[in-house]
Amino acid sequence: MSVRLRLQRKGKPKRPYYRVVAVDQRTKRDGEPIEIIGQYDPMAIDNKLKVDMNRVNYWLRVGAKASETVAVLIRKSQMIEGK
Repeated sequence: MSVRLRLQRKGKPKRPYYRVVAVDQRTKRDGEPIEIIGQYDPMAIDNKLKVDMNRVNYWLRVGAKASETVAVLIRKSQMIEGK
């Protein structure tokens, strides 16, 4: 089983809200995740991003790969925490 860190879409039409999840890569976009590790609201004024970096680091250590979008969000989260 190959695990990916990717976004899972939630919310209403034209009002998206995303969860950052660890999921089997063969699962559909909104399928059952292994673990929910964060949330991202692109519609908020300050693009609210909340990610549990301990869990992200755990999943990356055990071989999970982040999608391109999640990798960018993780880098942004690290920059915000590093202030």
